[in-house]
Amino acid sequence: MTRLVLFDVDGTLLTAHGAGRRALGRALHDVFGTAGPIEAYDFRGKTDPRIVLDLMRLAGLPDADVVARLAACFDAYVRELAILVAGGQRVTLMPGVGDVVRGLAARGDTVVGLLTGNIEAGARVKLGGTGLLPLFRVGAFGSDDADRRRLPAIACARARVSVGLDFPFERVTIVGDTPLDVDCARACGARAVAVATGQHAAEELAACGPDALFADFADVPAAVRALAGA
Repeated sequence: MTRLVLFDVDGTLLTAHGAGRRALGRALHDVFGTAGPIEAYDFRGKTDPRIVLDLMRLAGLPDADVVARLAACFDAYVRELAILVAGGQRVTLMPGVGDVVRGLAARGDTVVGLLTGNIEAGARVKLGGTGLLPLFRVGAFGSDDADRRRLPAIACARARVSVGLDFPFERVTIVGDTPLDVDCARACGARAVAVATGQHAAEELAACGPDALFADFADVPAAVRALAGA
């Protein structure tokens, strides 16, 4: 019974030390002339398109204008992000993550993928210098849908094509560091694993009722067993 394990990126796999916020702020200024109230806005767990739409609404721009220039905004964002992360030199993997992902990928009963609010190009920039990107066999991204709850179905459909297996949601594990990651799993019936390596305390995550909760993945064998459903 093969399991599909889908990882969030920021706060779960890695930190880019604020590069995403800075890159998006510059892109918003370049394309829309304002970044809106970006310093006060809570990015955690939201998809990139949702963030842009929210910020530009708060800045008073009509949705139609924002949608029309969204592609240009994200092109500028990816260019800025690539400069800021400097080929991965300014990206830090969370404790144990590299060994956990490699351990899961080496198992015959587990397929490893991504489920992230990042647009795909942004996720690739952040992960590009970590050496882990080739291990993620499928992915669903903010560029696929602004609603995070719709991403698990996209990931499963892509797994069906790329891996040749059907993954009912009960054989899917969604791993993340925010209440919205837990909500995403709960909404589709997937298994929810929360890890407190982002900006939410373990107590906040526990209140969401995940199936498993880790302070971090430093205990690699325990993390691999839990994520693989063993």
